[in-house]
Amino acid sequence: MSQTTTTMRELVPDDVVEDILARLPVKSLTRFRCVSKSCNSIITDPIFITKHLKLNLDQSESSMSTNTHSGYLLYTTEDKDSSSSYKELCTIVCNNDRTLTQVSRFEIPSFFDKYMIVGFCNGLFCLASREKELCHIIYLWNPSIRMFKKLVATRFNRKHNERAAIGFAYDSLNNDFKILRIVCNAMFNESEAEAEIYTLSLDSWRKVAVSMESLRGYEPNIGTICDVWGPFKFYNGALHALAFTVGYSFILSFDISDESFHEIMMPRNHLDEVSINFTELAVYKGLPADFVFAPGHGNELGGRILCYIWVMEEYGVAKSWTRKFVIPMEWVWIGHFFGCTNNGELLIKNASGLVSIDPESQNQNILAIEDANWVAFSANSMESLVLLDGGSFITQNVYTNREGGREEEEKKNSNVCSMDVLGGASGSSGGLGSGSSGDGNSRATS
Repeated sequence: MSQTTTTMRELVPDDVVEDILARLPVKSLTRFRCVSKSCNSIITDPIFITKHLKLNLDQSESSMSTNTHSGYLLYTTEDKDSSSSYKELCTIVCNNDRTLTQVSRFEIPSFFDKYMIVGFCNGLFCLASREKELCHIIYLWNPSIRMFKKLVATRFNRKHNERAAIGFAYDSLNNDFKILRIVCNAMFNESEAEAEIYTLSLDSWRKVAVSMESLRGYEPNIGTICDVWGPFKFYNGALHALAFTVGYSFILSFDISDESFHEIMMPRNHLDEVSINFTELAVYKGLPADFVFAPGHGNELGGRILCYIWVMEEYGVAKSWTRKFVIPMEWVWIGHFFGCTNNGELLIKNASGLVSIDPESQNQNILAIEDANWVAFSANSMESLVLLDGGSFITQNVYTNREGGREEEEKKNSNVCSMDVLGGASGSSGGLGSGSSGDGNSRATS
């Protein structure tokens, strides 16, 4: 350590230094890690990472109250014009004048090609494998510090036709990130659904019982859960997904803090006389909603589709479900509805590209985003240091080499802090750090 640095440490108490560092952006902190061992020790300490996260959350909530913008769009895209054909994760801010401004852009590691994003929160993304729809291999990825953590979920002793649904959320009461995984049989047989939960603080999986308590005192005979349509949506402190038994559908909710399942009734007869194309849950103007997409009837629609929007006015009260709108629109394929913005506009990919549709005026606004594969809306956007104390570093060659050998590249990831790789990805807010401890793998325990 230099004499100047020593003198500064003597003049400035450690708690003051830590308080100053906790208020800096992620990009600056990843660079300061290489200044000295003491700086690196402070920044990688779990207590400091938590403090930095809480300050960022407070700042993010404060910026939301200023109404300087209407939220953020996150999306993935593939550069088809590039010889390397790399993929990117982009974040843009939706300005109040309906213009879009890019705030960050990160390359997506090549070995994530066959994985789907099932959720994100507080700078952390959760990706799951598509293999046989069991989501057995799961990654937590923090793009702003270029760290990931590989998780191997339980291989339940089941026969065939199983499907899994994944949910990812931040438990603010316990200051922890959690992943819910539920596996059930899609062929309507007698096997019971099985569930497990992963907690980042414990770095372990454990089974949870799929026993449900109904909200508002209603307790039907739900029976065996045959299917759950994931990924789960996070709202009101709980994860939510459509679930099915023989002849019955409902919303399966999972309280992320007390880790209990609940059943929420769907609106009665809301699917009568409707030939469903697909249906999805989303949040509409701060309320849970069900979006039913069904083929239109009659020549006047010309093969277009109808979107029925049902909103639950009071959380958990079945009688509060109200059909708000029926919107005719261009044909929408399953997987091309991405939820709603804060002001209630639907985010949809159709023949016109990525568009937002106002359900009240039914006006369609074409967004200046091309070749988007995955899209999500977020009221706030923030980066964090989560995983810095226990993830694996993604080396530069994993981003650039996309031709096979993904598993080998994944194994070669280094845990060394190197100045060469700082700032290795593009973007106006692309804080890229390195270094970790631990092997970054978590296996299930029975």
